[in-house]
Amino acid sequence: MKPKYIFISILAVLFVFPLIGTFAQQAANSGSIEVITTFDYPGTGNSTLPQKINERGDVVGVFTDSSGVTRAFVRFSDGSFSAPIVDPNDTVGFTDARAINNPGTVGGGYGTSDGSEHGFFLSGGTFTTYDVPGAVFTVVLGINNSGDFAGTFIFPPITGIQQAFVNIGGTLTLFSVPGAAVTVVYQINDSKHLTVGYYVEPSGITHGFYRDANGALHFPIDPPGSTQTILFGDNNRNWVVGRYVDALGVTHGLFFVPPNNFFTFDFPGSTFTSLNGISSQGNITGRYVDASGITHGFLARVRGTPPTKAAGPDMKPKHAMPAH
Repeated sequence: MKPKYIFISILAVLFVFPLIGTFAQQAANSGSIEVITTFDYPGTGNSTLPQKINERGDVVGVFTDSSGVTRAFVRFSDGSFSAPIVDPNDTVGFTDARAINNPGTVGGGYGTSDGSEHGFFLSGGTFTTYDVPGAVFTVVLGINNSGDFAGTFIFPPITGIQQAFVNIGGTLTLFSVPGAAVTVVYQINDSKHLTVGYYVEPSGITHGFYRDANGALHFPIDPPGSTQTILFGDNNRNWVVGRYVDALGVTHGLFFVPPNNFFTFDFPGSTFTSLNGISSQGNITGRYVDASGITHGFLARVRGTPPTKAAGPDMKPKHAMPAH
């Protein structure tokens, strides 16, 4: 049995690659996002879901094979791939890596037969399990270069409210967006400890949010016309990436600079684009779905001035909850 709570899939970021066969989307005289290359984890029938990238250009992600088994991987900056990463305690064929930092520590989660999921770190070939104390469900989703990390958890019962956590300098802080049924933190940066993620209303509507250096929550982050918004990654410039769904059901990649600037990016020819990670150099990783329904990873980068424009009133956070 696979874990009951498995999140909307994520992505990664790139380092430096030759600009060959790129596609650029321009934002009115300000800059562009250019696709550098696409990639797939080796093997027939694999769906590839990159998640994050470190400053060396190593991308962490997950792939799902034709039998539904999920494994983690690292795509190194030279384009080679690690062997499938499988936590030794995974008993259901589900090891999910979402985080990587410059030292190469990988974070994620693995499933067990009781329907739970547990967080893990992988460093120097050694796995270490991490659970929020007392939780029955924990996933590590982001880690910065100082070793601060963040994610999501559930206290018993497994059907309970899903909350977020950050661990900064060894201090664990638990929180939820007020009124949310689910709160998830996907990344934490070095410079301001800015954390980004999403929350789900009891009605099922998803919105982005960010938590600033003082611990205040800013929400909702919704581009005009969005019916669902998720923020996945940020960098030390406080540039944020994610995705949103419009009224026609098309999923767009989202580039966001707090408090209210954004840019939409669509992989050419696809109706599903997700941006999941961004480095301080402006390198981005994400995924897209092709016409046959297969998911592929891609690497891109920001060129010139950040491609942003002033958001409408629907995008500006309606709430800024002070830190407690």
